[in-house]
Amino acid sequence: MTSPLRIPLRRLPRTRAALLALLMVAGVMTALTATAQPARADERICDQYGSTTIQGKYVVQNNRWGTSATQCIDVTGTGFRLAQADGSVPTNGAPKSYPSVYYGCHYTNCSPGTNLPMQVSSIGSAPSSISYTYVDNAVYNASYDIWLDPTPKRDGVNRTEIMIWLNRVGPIQPIGSRVGTANVGGRSWEVWTGSNGSNDVISFIAPSAITSMSFDVMDFVDETVARGMAQRSWYLTSVQAGFEPWQNGAGLAVNSFSASVNTGGSGGGDGGGGEPAPSGCEVTYTTNSWSNGFTADVRVRNTGSTAINGWEMNFALPAGQSVTSAWNATVSSAGGTVTARPVEHNRNIEPGGTQSFGFQGTHSGGTLAKPARFTLNGTVCTVK
Repeated sequence: MTSPLRIPLRRLPRTRAALLALLMVAGVMTALTATAQPARADERICDQYGSTTIQGKYVVQNNRWGTSATQCIDVTGTGFRLAQADGSVPTNGAPKSYPSVYYGCHYTNCSPGTNLPMQVSSIGSAPSSISYTYVDNAVYNASYDIWLDPTPKRDGVNRTEIMIWLNRVGPIQPIGSRVGTANVGGRSWEVWTGSNGSNDVISFIAPSAITSMSFDVMDFVDETVARGMAQRSWYLTSVQAGFEPWQNGAGLAVNSFSASVNTGGSGGGDGGGGEPAPSGCEVTYTTNSWSNGFTADVRVRNTGSTAINGWEMNFALPAGQSVTSAWNATVSSAGGTVTARPVEHNRNIEPGGTQSFGFQGTHSGGTLAKPARFTLNGTVCTVK
């Protein structure tokens, strides 16, 4: 480190010009000392396909693929902010870009330590969470992309793209046409299907803006498989969260992003809950409802050949439902996803045996919908 400037008093200059010169030198030395500290500003990326990593496991990319206008992102420790987004493109065509953060593999660039691609049938759960900041003076969508392919593809375009539109601003619409609605991950969505000429696309559109969401990616994968647009023998290659801007976009931000993929589907393995995954399970879900309340009895049967010693069950309640109390299990919920763990007397399930628990909840009225998917220690159970 540079030593402080030391000048004997007897040698101080006697002219005003000399004194000013000396003060300027001292000022430069002070500035040099002050700027010797590590930079604290966010990393800015303006290169068309520039990228970097955050948290040692996610990739943030500028991905300006549809325009020659300048686009820059400021990368933070947990996400990114669109700092500059010049120009516009017609709203009846493709967007300007897809600045995003992802987990998995995108055009040969795989995030550090990722276990993707992974066969869908081997995945027990894929928890993810996202938080956005929106702006008004732009045309864009806030999109979470899930990519699937028949092969463990690490480069190029995948066969099927699942898009979750958490917000839509301006006269834009998803690829294809609307084919109905679906309740996925505890929420109601418009469903659109089509093709962009390179891959099939299924889009889930939120009826109003969602600023943050925690969910299981596999809920959307299962819905896509059920609609015949993917198969459980295919591979999940990446999950991505970001924005597709058509006009402007400065100020849009992904505040935080997290994603992981836990094994434990029909391929076996640890389901991520700390207990070994069963080789098979079956759930019977029975409800009794009134005005704005209901009770549910959940009975799980071990259809495998080995005992289950300790278990964790996860499922997403449909929109408008919530848990208020439970029995024969410790039940918690976050972001619409319910987690149930056993008490001492029902923690073991012998081959062919059953255990059960129940809970009471509230709902918003009308027909009481049932969860579409249950996992036990990461294994997807059949539902009766």
